[in-house]
Amino acid sequence: MRTARRPARADRLTTAPADRPTTTPAGHPTTAATDRPAPEPSALPRRAPLPARHPEPVLDVVVPVYNEEDDLERCVRRLHAHLVETFPYPFRITVADNASTDGTPRIAARLAAELPGTHWIRLAEKGRGRALHTAWSRSRAPVLAYLDVDLSTDLAALLPLVAPLISGHSDIAIGTRLARGARVVRGPKREIISRCYNGLLRGTLAVGFSDAQCGFKAVRRDVAERLLPLVEDREWFFDTELLVLAERAGLRIHEVPVDWVDDPDSRVHIVSTALADLRGVARVGRSLACGRLPLSALGRGGDLAGHLPAGLARQAVRFAAVGLVSTLLHLLLYTSLRPAAGAQAANALALLAGAVANTAANRRLTFGIRGYGGALRHQLKGLAAFLVGLALTSGSLAALHHAAPGSGHRVELVALIAANLAATLLRFLLLRAWVFPSRSARRTSGTS
Repeated sequence: MRTARRPARADRLTTAPADRPTTTPAGHPTTAATDRPAPEPSALPRRAPLPARHPEPVLDVVVPVYNEEDDLERCVRRLHAHLVETFPYPFRITVADNASTDGTPRIAARLAAELPGTHWIRLAEKGRGRALHTAWSRSRAPVLAYLDVDLSTDLAALLPLVAPLISGHSDIAIGTRLARGARVVRGPKREIISRCYNGLLRGTLAVGFSDAQCGFKAVRRDVAERLLPLVEDREWFFDTELLVLAERAGLRIHEVPVDWVDDPDSRVHIVSTALADLRGVARVGRSLACGRLPLSALGRGGDLAGHLPAGLARQAVRFAAVGLVSTLLHLLLYTSLRPAAGAQAANALALLAGAVANTAANRRLTFGIRGYGGALRHQLKGLAAFLVGLALTSGSLAALHHAAPGSGHRVELVALIAANLAATLLRFLLLRAWVFPSRSARRTSGTS
């Protein structure tokens, strides 16, 4: 067995005041949920791989525990042996004790004394999120991870989890039990709850990651330093909130399918945890909708997203969704009005009927403008954009009837769909640059 690398000596015991305001290594305040505005995070530098020879611990694996005297020693010894055998960099294991009242502190202290690169901290209050927030904020390792003490996740996935962060490929990595390639053993009750929860996240917060709850995650320290001050939850919703904010900031999340076996002795109270998660989803959704989180400043140098105008991808997706509904409405109205009004009149009426609703929907959903201020001006400009669309679609019908006077209804629909696609692209550019310009564009035009 290879000799374990002994990282820089860590304190064997550190007592952390529960949720008392502290600071991260980046100097950001970290407190419990408050009404104060979140601090403005600084932009992230371009990702870079870690050097092959690194004298300090590269990975800090946190094991949050509360009254785990039966499982703690088995978990830490197994994790330590696995890292000694398979991990090519110096590492550290941190046991984060959430105010345990059994023999957990005594066992943690003994393990820290016996196993090189192992230490522990003790918090005065419970909360898995609180434990992770405290341990990650204090660590100087470039890669921070955590896993549950029950070791439900096979440790063979640990190196694939952290490798994309060490190489500089990704910002956060998560284990997933819901992606292709994962092998999961658990009862139907937890399976249904997990899938419903992750489906809820996709439906309400439009997340792209597949599994928010798997207790097997890692993050680069520079990312944690900027995101942790924005995360308010200190309980089970902590890592979900971290992932949502990271994704909205445009950071890269890597998923690793895992082998996972359910622990029948889980301490999670399903009902209370589910209610807390629902409250967390509502809170984060409100914060994102109101723009209270300063995520736009948290960019990565060198990423493709950094070369796109702010919010362009997200606006394009929402505009496409509104446009799809508008196109279907237009075709439905055109089909209904055409027998009585004729092709040109039916097209004009169908476009006009959807123009006001389309402008209002894009104003609210695509460009995030709320309230009635400037609504009339936006509608008038939207009608001007509508006239451009009308010219394109009416022109396509006129050209079709001139080139093929006997064209049937299906051919007309095909021509209208093609013209609508061109009109939609032009309309998006007009809405973004002229009808609903960004604040920076308004400032530029005002000073030119």
